Amino acid sequence: MSNQNVLVTYSAPVSFLASENWKQVLAALQSQLPLRSIHWKSASRPNLKTIQELELTLVPLDSLRDEHTSQVPVTLLEKPLLNLYVVTCEDNDLYKTTVKKQIKDWHSSISQRKNQEWIIVHVVRSDVKTTDRKFFNMKSSVLDKIKADFNIDKRDRCVQLSWTAGDHSPVIWADLVNKIKDGLLSALDSSVSQREEEVRRSESQRQMPGWNFCTFFILKACLIHGIFLNESLASSFEGVKLFEDALHQYNELEVSFIQVLREKNMSWFGSLIQPVDKDDSVPLLSITKKHYRDLILANSISVFDFRIYLLSRQCALLNKMRRPSEICQKVTTFLGTFGRRLREVEAKLSEYFIESWIFSSALSVVDQCDTWATTTELDGIQLARFSASKGELLELAKTQLDIIGVKVGHLPKKLPFATTCMEEAALHPEQISKRSSTRRISNHEIILAIRDKEAFYDLYCATSNRAIDMYVKAGRRKIALKLHGFLAALDIHRGRLASALAIFTSLPAHYAPHMWISLESFVLSRALDIHAELKNPQDREWIHILLAYLRTCTNDMSKELTSEVDQEKSVTQLIRALHTAAASLDSDLVHTDHPIMAVQVSGDATCSDDEDLVLVDATVSNHLPCDVFIDEINITLRGRDSERLKFIAKVDKLPPGQLTVTLSCPSSSWGLYTLESSEIVMSRVHFQWQHTGTVTTAPKRNQISLVRVPHSLRALDVQMRQPQQTELGTTSHLLLVISTGRNDISRATIKLTPPSGVRFNYSAARLEAEGQCTETLEASENAIVLLDAPVDADIIISLPHSDASRYHTMKIWLNVTYNTQSSMGVIRTLQTSRVVTVSLPIAVNVEDFFRGKRLFSKFTISATSHQHVRISSTELQGARSLDGVKISGCRPSRPVVTVMPEHPVNSLFSIESSNGPVLDPLNLVIKYRILRDEVEALVRQTVETVLSSMPVEKPQYGSLRRMLIDKLVAQLESDAEWVEAYRATGEIILPRSFEDDGDFQGPILEALAQCRPETASPCPWREIKIPVDVPRMNIVTAAQITIQPSSLPSDIQSAQLPPIYAGQPINATLIFKTSFHWAEKEGKQRCYTMRYDVEERVKDWLLCGRKRGDFVATDGGSFAVPLTLIALHHGEITLPKVDVRPLPILTQASMGSTVPSADACQVHGAEKVLILPRGGRSTYIVGMGGEYE
Repeated sequence: MSNQNVLVTYSAPVSFLASENWKQVLAALQSQLPLRSIHWKSASRPNLKTIQELELTLVPLDSLRDEHTSQVPVTLLEKPLLNLYVVTCEDNDLYKTTVKKQIKDWHSSISQRKNQEWIIVHVVRSDVKTTDRKFFNMKSSVLDKIKADFNIDKRDRCVQLSWTAGDHSPVIWADLVNKIKDGLLSALDSSVSQREEEVRRSESQRQMPGWNFCTFFILKACLIHGIFLNESLASSFEGVKLFEDALHQYNELEVSFIQVLREKNMSWFGSLIQPVDKDDSVPLLSITKKHYRDLILANSISVFDFRIYLLSRQCALLNKMRRPSEICQKVTTFLGTFGRRLREVEAKLSEYFIESWIFSSALSVVDQCDTWATTTELDGIQLARFSASKGELLELAKTQLDIIGVKVGHLPKKLPFATTCMEEAALHPEQISKRSSTRRISNHEIILAIRDKEAFYDLYCATSNRAIDMYVKAGRRKIALKLHGFLAALDIHRGRLASALAIFTSLPAHYAPHMWISLESFVLSRALDIHAELKNPQDREWIHILLAYLRTCTNDMSKELTSEVDQEKSVTQLIRALHTAAASLDSDLVHTDHPIMAVQVSGDATCSDDEDLVLVDATVSNHLPCDVFIDEINITLRGRDSERLKFIAKVDKLPPGQLTVTLSCPSSSWGLYTLESSEIVMSRVHFQWQHTGTVTTAPKRNQISLVRVPHSLRALDVQMRQPQQTELGTTSHLLLVISTGRNDISRATIKLTPPSGVRFNYSAARLEAEGQCTETLEASENAIVLLDAPVDADIIISLPHSDASRYHTMKIWLNVTYNTQSSMGVIRTLQTSRVVTVSLPIAVNVEDFFRGKRLFSKFTISATSHQHVRISSTELQGARSLDGVKISGCRPSRPVVTVMPEHPVNSLFSIESSNGPVLDPLNLVIKYRILRDEVEALVRQTVETVLSSMPVEKPQYGSLRRMLIDKLVAQLESDAEWVEAYRATGEIILPRSFEDDGDFQGPILEALAQCRPETASPCPWREIKIPVDVPRMNIVTAAQITIQPSSLPSDIQSAQLPPIYAGQPINATLIFKTSFHWAEKEGKQRCYTMRYDVEERVKDWLLCGRKRGDFVATDGGSFAVPLTLIALHHGEITLPKVDVRPLPILTQASMGSTVPSADACQVHGAEKVLILPRGGRSTYIVGMGGEYE
């Protein structure tokens, strides 16, 4: 079909067509093309169609040939859809005489044309003014006359163009362009409606004699091409570009053709295929390689050619719709289905025709789509689909090479090259003898590949690599890896084993994440075979390949792709070879999470009765069908504080299935642990599994396995506590109590990890033992080394440490490694943590009162926690060399005082110094014990007393004693109701009964419930020594207000104060006595200026006299000030207080002023004055009112 746009004719008077004005008008009109945004609403289509751009071809009307009837349907675009007539007349008379007749003749010829529209364009020069124009002539202009003469129906087909030469503004041409759009749509709609009616009429006559599918196809195809398709691949698109409708029409044609095939009514076609030269190698989508239209009209086209023509038209449409991936998919489906159809007549075709045709067509379509896609911008998803579609075509071409290679012997007739499709393609011998030998295939690459083996291999690799590249770009890694497997198989066939081994070794890493177990198993088995053929050493690389293969054996025992290989290969031999290869490695090889074996803990651990040894049962699973030779199994348990216990068992082999193994760990640790990891050792190969802390483990293994390790009461134990005596200001110590239990320790190394900022001085550690002892300490800088500790001994070690005052409690990590005299070669461990309270349970505050040569100090002792603290004694001690100082304290009312959080205890001491200030510090010594320790000691004493009175075997005594003590203490800690009763009577009443292993409950409860004094507990008293500095004071002032009896009436003078009444003036004297007794020696010779201020109590007293003033203080001096007091009300009233303070003094050393220290006491502070109410009688005269008032 010809390449043409929509035709529009133009006509005008001959003189105007030959003028320059027409050329300018035509050029200006063409500048408005192509037409844009045309909206077509056809009556036969429900949806509105939008044509974005429409190219027009303007031709003279005289250049078209006359219409004549043709038996061959033509496209709708071969005829003009619109005719224009251009008029330039502006004179009414000229119009009547000449122009009207010219328009009428043109209109008569145009009206006879079917499905064509016409427009009369009246061109007026806007830059030329009309000189003879009157007002009344405006209604009968030339345009009005043209509309009146030729607009016969209601439609307006006349338009005026007010144009100036060189003006291409779209605004001027808007009316004309809109008229052209309306005319084209009207003609197009009528043409399409007529052609669709013809198509429907032809389709309805299918069952009638004489109906021809080819004619029907051409009729419908002409409709498609005329409306929707531009067939040219070189020029711009022609037609109206409604691609979806065009593709829909071709799809309907394809459905109609399939229906004809089903009805087997093929009289309008030739044979299935009429091969000609180069049919197997020409581009599939080319429509110029044959005269398809002539063959269709002649009813001689073959089904092969017809399907190719129909496919090429569909693909051309898809290209213009910018859907290249659908082109490749459609071609892939067509080549596959029609290739199978050609197999029915393969005997009539030349040898390898079908393979050559599919191969050439697939490659030609890939090249054609690449050419088309250069003008199309594809996003990421579209580009991936396009690459995948091209990869499918290239893989289809490679499949044809598989068929050819197997047939000619270039490839072996086995997997992966030989497939079921080759069996279908195979011909019987009698069919081969009938094959025509005169015609040969024309694809030179295929011909060369058949003749030359190396050329075939090069073509095979090039095609496969192109397909792999497309699949990689599309993100289809699985299919790309499958093609890599084909190339590896080709390398094996060609004897290139090293290259094949490299490929097979790298492929499993890509298959494993996608769970392609069968393919992974096949690839790995081939890698093992090649490794054996190359006679490579069984090194680390071989072990990795074998372990990966064994992984696939446990996950997929069916292995459809490797069934033949499994018959030749025994897993037992592989395991033996693995054990041998593992022993020859020069270093350990760790392999994690391998599924051929698994380890799980069966239950809680148990302790040995004879030694510090923890036992745990583990279930080991062997998923292989043969014995696995190993050396060792071990598991690691992790505790709460990250302590780890490693259990080990020596095992020679694992039978198939499950095996229960008892593992042991020489440790005295106990608590709740989780299974962290497990390991099976095969010489240098270590199989490891992580059970916690990883998300890559299998869901079943990812479940946390809890293992409870019991506490062996006869095992080694280490406790920590504060020393019995604590002295503030000196180096701090901690006591380590090491209970050896059943162990005769030969050597024990104890390492402690304190919190941040605290350090232990291991070299200064010392034993605290009473009497004769055999154990010794070995000096060490980073640990405590204990030697020769006997059985059932409690060894106390004092360990100094740095300041830890910022901590209330310290959590210390203990790591003990030890061996015993009975088993020197076994290194046992104890890993645990201890919490030690380093802060004191009591706090002490002091308040000092200076009274002349005496100093009274009041110490307030309070609890720093919720614990109750017993105080046995409180003493204030001085050094023995301290002379002239006498310290006395108040006698306590009770021998033991309890300090509670809400009830502190006070202690008062008097310090009398004859030599002035006390320069040496004193020590406050407090003996105390915590109520909890006191009760625990009572419990321990009670249990020991009860056990000693009952028949208990000696080996069981220690463990039974510890068990009963722990249970009783736990009972008391669970409920605090017994505390108040114990504080009052000394009785210990358990909240509830406890269970024991004998008849101990009754005697123990009875013994604990007895009344006892506060000092009955055997718990030793702790002692804390707090250094106390005696304060110094420059000035000590005693202020006193005395009432003088002389101020009273003379007749009542006596030594005792007479009654004092409210409002009565009282003479008083304010006396100040100063002392420098507690000052430094150099300060006793000085004088200080003091300022006093008497308190004004306006509600009680009225003061008269010098209430505020200064005086000079000297050592032992006094100063008196007279005052007058007047009581303002009756009752017992305390005397006013006096505030005394020193004034700053100038110092030459600091070039400033300082204020000396001073303390003042109110001598009269406890005195009260009894004020009586004033008595007597007063007479008042009250007037009652009258005339003289």
